[in-house]
Amino acid sequence: MTSQFSLPALGWTHFFQQQLSLEEYEACSPARVCGQERTLLQLLTEDGSHSLPVTPSMEPVTVGDWLLLDGEGRFQRLLERASLFSRKAAGSKATRQLIAANVDTLFVVSSLNQDFNLRRLERYLALSHEAEVEAVMVLTKADCCDDPLAYMTQAQSLGTNLDVVVVNSLDRASVEQLSPWCAPGKTVAFLGSSGVGKSTLVNTLSGHAMQRTQGIREDDAKGRHTTTGRSLHPLPSGALLLDTPGMRELQLADCEHGVDEAFAEISALAQGCKFSDCQHQREPGCAVRRAIETGEVDERRLASYRKLMREQAFNTATLAEKRAREREFGRYVRSVIKGKQGEKGR
Repeated sequence: MTSQFSLPALGWTHFFQQQLSLEEYEACSPARVCGQERTLLQLLTEDGSHSLPVTPSMEPVTVGDWLLLDGEGRFQRLLERASLFSRKAAGSKATRQLIAANVDTLFVVSSLNQDFNLRRLERYLALSHEAEVEAVMVLTKADCCDDPLAYMTQAQSLGTNLDVVVVNSLDRASVEQLSPWCAPGKTVAFLGSSGVGKSTLVNTLSGHAMQRTQGIREDDAKGRHTTTGRSLHPLPSGALLLDTPGMRELQLADCEHGVDEAFAEISALAQGCKFSDCQHQREPGCAVRRAIETGEVDERRLASYRKLMREQAFNTATLAEKRAREREFGRYVRSVIKGKQGEKGR
């Protein structure tokens, strides 16, 4: 990695430039978040790599974000994002977890073995549609699969215009298929489960061992976590690669549009249903049920669509309730402080 970068090489575009006031343009410098720890952000700027302490006054930041720094290198503000990937945090916590920001292309990675799962891939595609980011399905471990075409056909059924690429992550020539999306200044992100070969793919694209790799469990082909943090790396092609840890759980929230887009054939058919609130079960005049009966739509797709819509609606409501409670508590604290200040003034 070189010590200095131009802003366009870091992914800076007119979208970010136009957000700066004249005063900010003259007095501040942009910095892109390339790594994130609990108390420290790693940044890339025109002057090279820097670290920035995380302070309580900062709004939530994630890898890929653009920040403005003053002349002393202090945080000023977070710039509006061109795109954002987020999810409900894993487990029972009612919190939103930011995954990556300002991504141009999402590589959804899955391996050609028994861990291949259409429903999981539909989740990633819903996420990409919600962020309005192009998704490319990357199917790895082609060298270990007897019939890659069968998997490729299944993956392509998830979207009419979905690009599906089958690769051997250890073969540089095979990985070259991804080069059309890895142009200078473009940011590409890898999302997928543990053990699908993301780290191997990252190493081959970068030309050196940037990430440690591990094998999968032999009994069920599931992977072990190798990448432990999100990070942004310049590639030899001039693109920026945003790598993320493997996800065992991807809970959708605030993703209704994304789910609708990921199941575009169902959403389009629903426009022809007799009732606007049709649940596509036994209602009369249901265009979706009619399409399933004629074989135009797979029953599995409808079941998956329903499940993801219910899940994202529940998680969205849960997060909204938490935000409302936090706002109410904040108003209460401010009123108490104001009351005490008033007492002192008397």
